[in-house]
Amino acid sequence: MTGNAIIAIDEVSFSYNGPAVLDKVNLFVRQGEFLGLVGPNGGGKSTLLKIILGLLSPAKGEIFVLGKPPKKGRAVIGYVPQYAAFERNFPITVEETVLLGRVGKTRMLWRYCVDDHHSVNVALQKCEINNLRHRRLNTLSGGQFQRVLIARALVSDPEILILDEPTANIDLRVEENIFDLLKKLNVHSTIIVVSHDIGFISEYVTRVACLNRTLVCHETAAISGKSIEELYGVSVHMIQHAH
Repeated sequence: MTGNAIIAIDEVSFSYNGPAVLDKVNLFVRQGEFLGLVGPNGGGKSTLLKIILGLLSPAKGEIFVLGKPPKKGRAVIGYVPQYAAFERNFPITVEETVLLGRVGKTRMLWRYCVDDHHSVNVALQKCEINNLRHRRLNTLSGGQFQRVLIARALVSDPEILILDEPTANIDLRVEENIFDLLKKLNVHSTIIVVSHDIGFISEYVTRVACLNRTLVCHETAAISGKSIEELYGVSVHMIQHAH
């Protein structure tokens, strides 16, 4: 592990009993960084997240989260899954959903304590959805629902926030609002966000990690149409989003 890296990935390789999905991946995420992780479908992004979260073990190489193996270090990680993978029809309120993020953190047996409810209040305020606390999930807009998922990840007061395509299937205006929120949260948390929109996230992140089996990191100023073409294998135009 080097310097002030909060996540250190050293020569990590992985395969699902076949061709390599990850090949000698090296990545050092600095404390307080806002890192964008991009790449084509099947490029290994979800696999890398699962390794960071301790859900998969690398075939080769090492990974540390705050100097610990992922299964021990993941307690400091708040995770926001892909929007499409979350069931919204379950009859539960916003407040109850966010409270679920305290499971494993609460000291009480089978019930939540005062600290848990206080943490929920703080998370709702940070995500600017305190007024939605009694609403059912299936009554929310896409942007509101995404903020609920972020609040659920924040309620355990994580040092690292990992989001897997948080703005998929959300329109541009709402996407900007979500990333404006993440920029505020970045003041207190290290953030890793998976996205397909490299042109958009480059306006927010400090670095972009381009993953297609192997990984190359770029400072945002170095991102160009050529680097995108090399990553995706097709000609792609950079899109400048005005704020």
